[in-house]
Amino acid sequence: MNVAASQADSTSGDPLLQPFRLKGLTLRNRVVSTSHASMLDEGGLPLERYQLYHEEKARGGLAMTMAGGSAMTSPDSSWGGGQLDLSSDRIVPHLQSLSQRIHRHGAAVMCQVSHLGRRATAYAGNWLPPVAPSRVRETRNRNFPKEMDAADIDRIVKDYASAAKRCRDGGLDGIETVTGGHLIGQFLSRRTNRRMDGFGGSLENRARFGLMVHEAIRQAVGDDFAVGIRLVIDEAADDGSDFEECLAFARLFEREGDIDFFNCIFGRMDTDLSLAEQNMPGMFTRSAPFLPLVGQFKRETRLPVIHAAAIRDVATARHAIRENLVDLVGMTRAHIADPHIVNKLMRGEEDRIRPCVGASYCLYKKVQCVHNPASGHETIISHTIAGAETPKRVVVVGGGPGGMEAARVAAERGHKVCLLEAGARLGGQVLVAASAVDRKNLIGIVDWRVDELARLGVDVRLNTYADAEIVLAEKPDAVIVATGGVPDMEWLEGAEHCDSVWDVLTGVVPTKDDVLIYDETGRQAAISCALHLARLGRVVSLAIADDTLAIETPYPDRVSFRKLASELGVRVVGDVRLVKAVGHGNGIAARFRHELTGAETEMTAGQLVVERGTAPMEDTYQELRARSANNGVTDIALMTGTKTKGGLHAAGSFVLHRIGDAVASRDIYSSIYEAYRLCSQL
Repeated sequence: MNVAASQADSTSGDPLLQPFRLKGLTLRNRVVSTSHASMLDEGGLPLERYQLYHEEKARGGLAMTMAGGSAMTSPDSSWGGGQLDLSSDRIVPHLQSLSQRIHRHGAAVMCQVSHLGRRATAYAGNWLPPVAPSRVRETRNRNFPKEMDAADIDRIVKDYASAAKRCRDGGLDGIETVTGGHLIGQFLSRRTNRRMDGFGGSLENRARFGLMVHEAIRQAVGDDFAVGIRLVIDEAADDGSDFEECLAFARLFEREGDIDFFNCIFGRMDTDLSLAEQNMPGMFTRSAPFLPLVGQFKRETRLPVIHAAAIRDVATARHAIRENLVDLVGMTRAHIADPHIVNKLMRGEEDRIRPCVGASYCLYKKVQCVHNPASGHETIISHTIAGAETPKRVVVVGGGPGGMEAARVAAERGHKVCLLEAGARLGGQVLVAASAVDRKNLIGIVDWRVDELARLGVDVRLNTYADAEIVLAEKPDAVIVATGGVPDMEWLEGAEHCDSVWDVLTGVVPTKDDVLIYDETGRQAAISCALHLARLGRVVSLAIADDTLAIETPYPDRVSFRKLASELGVRVVGDVRLVKAVGHGNGIAARFRHELTGAETEMTAGQLVVERGTAPMEDTYQELRARSANNGVTDIALMTGTKTKGGLHAAGSFVLHRIGDAVASRDIYSSIYEAYRLCSQL
């Protein structure tokens, strides 16, 4: 039987894999990646790393990738970096290179074209004052804009048209504009448009600027170029546009005939909270929260509809297409987790798709996935693991995320791998993190790797504390120590009176009615613990060494943690450092020193929980160092990719490496990234 034909038969009825006609484009399936600011540009240009990031998704089988989140049409549309600059012809040859890369894999490519309006900054980029329909400041951006006059309107309309033409000249298949918090949306919304002239007041007047923009774009690019609009379908604000008004705007744009599709979004983006809950819903938001409303919008309009908002899994995406809620489904963050989603569907390997766990890590600094180390690093790391020239015997000690990734990558390279884990389950600290209700989806990081290790035939031994003799009995060529860490408490005078976040989240210790938590990391652990206890009805205070709660987390998490802490009554005290803990009756007294003034204060509670990261568990590593060929020293050139061979040593010897928290307290991504780039060179 023809295997390819069999696979095609098994997937031919999948709604996600059906072609779709958009303007003059025939898209090969219904799966797209929508525009987002990847922060991979270089000086506003889509150079090699930007292009490879998008090319990987095209290689992975999707129908269309959309570049240029908030790509700037004009010099006064900069937020200070991280945007494609469509305001001059210098970008055209780079767009041509990008489009050629995407097209050779059978996918289409579009770009977002926009002016930020009041979202731009006056204090970076070109240092130009932001402009807007009215002099209304955005909370998130914090700049006061100039109210646009007729000259500004004429200039920016022309800039939109020129930017769209550069995209066409760059070989792209289409563009989209943006309403939302961007300039066109600022004209549409009564929240930001206080004008009394022909561009303010009535619905038709507020739509005039956007209609002018699209008319100019259509004249610049011609009738055969796809032009869409990313349209807010409900601002979710008492003083904003509701669904009915947004639908009226949509019908106006349809009537004028200059657009070819809607890309539907919900809510606002003028605060961190609105971004986290509405425009780009994160970890604290349920899956695909706006699909029903998008489906209603689609029923009442005639143009094709795209939608992407927390559609993280194939089942939800398939539902959206099957129920005719959308025509094209955006799985943008899902493709950061796994750019080969469609190819895996085509091969009948849906169960092998690396899941998006909603961790928002892709919004932390630049595009990168908490458990796909290759995304955003395509210039230095391949998404495809190459086979090794010489199979080796590899022993991995520790089954947390780093150890699991090390075992997975080594096995993909063809090595014979044994994974030794002291506990009864694989997962390490992720098991602790996922026990907090807000972070439960992190378990997908573990579950996916458990399945991959089984598929690859890795010898996984649970309940096995691996000392040096157990490791050496395997006669390894390479040993990877990924034993992680334990809660760091030894530094504290009076630590014997304290519990760790691990103890509380896993239920190892009972909790008292009045709990004080101290956090010196700014990560998710302590605040997750505080919320967990508050939901149980405990009175919770959280003392932090930083000036801001959860400072080392992506902004959607940071603001959501702050909101939940307020809702649940968690008292937060900032800028204090714990120096001592002593017993105090039936509870505990904690002495703090203020980070700014040096003044000492005391807080009492029934229980003190301390979070200061982890101290490395390195006993096995230290036992093995003297017996290893490299004394346990990992060549930094090997880790950074400037050296491409790990090398074998004389018979009977082995190389020894340690990764993740077994080296120093870091995060999930650091452990997985370290494992991937090390073991891909073994």
